[in-house]
Amino acid sequence: MALSVAGATAASASVHTAHTTHTVNYVALGDSYASGPGIPTQVDATCARSDQNYPSLLAAARNWQLTDVSCSGATTTALAGPQGTKAPQLDALGADTDVVTLTIGGNDIGFSGNLATCAGLTSKNPTGNPCQTFFTSDGTDRLAQRVDDTAPKIAAALDAVHERAPRARVVVVGYPDLFPDDGVGCTSSAVPLAAGDFAYLRDTEKKLNAMIADQASAHGAAYVDTYTPTVGHDMCKPAGERWIEPLVAAAPTAPAHPNALGQQAMAATVERAVRCGAHRR
Repeated sequence: MALSVAGATAASASVHTAHTTHTVNYVALGDSYASGPGIPTQVDATCARSDQNYPSLLAAARNWQLTDVSCSGATTTALAGPQGTKAPQLDALGADTDVVTLTIGGNDIGFSGNLATCAGLTSKNPTGNPCQTFFTSDGTDRLAQRVDDTAPKIAAALDAVHERAPRARVVVVGYPDLFPDDGVGCTSSAVPLAAGDFAYLRDTEKKLNAMIADQASAHGAAYVDTYTPTVGHDMCKPAGERWIEPLVAAAPTAPAHPNALGQQAMAATVERAVRCGAHRR
């Protein structure tokens, strides 16, 4: 599927005409949902970054000059500090930065580890909710608490972005719909989660997105909702219809991540929001 945004070609031409004497410098920050692990063509093996991720597609649609430092596994810590051999992502920003996109927070709450834990518990009660029971066994929803604990980290990250790039328009990009929005799971062996845990995991993702949106609003950034436009294309859908790969991925994509169609959908959503003003919440 090509990047299909109504008026994208005209919008790109408009940007080109309006900025004949000024190149729009765009910096993409974030984690694997921005970098596009596994999607051909991978242009940075260390960060599992694709040249078909949403930042690349957005830059092409807008005729912007892209500096993409998004990196798989990144947390908010990787923005201001090194991630392995990679320099801090914030180092890519400067006084000449015009636009910044940021997708971050999932790894701060332990996204991959949480899903692995849930999948490992499924055999104990495949029709129940062993994952939810595990994370709420002490009377506290530990995943919800992790979301709350991540809020000040998102706030600090956005303040740091503004400090490094004071002129930039900052756009925070939320996470797309991973699980069936109606809370009804699937029985596919590629999605080994207990039937009763789908609603819990869906609600946890919604809490994460809501927190990120609130922090964006409070810290001078626009928020782009990629969840709503991707409902109906979750990991339980068949190949060709799903935009998120299941836990046992079939496409050349990391498990539980947007595939090429998902990155195109995210790019289209962000491009549309940018073109329409990406109003702050």
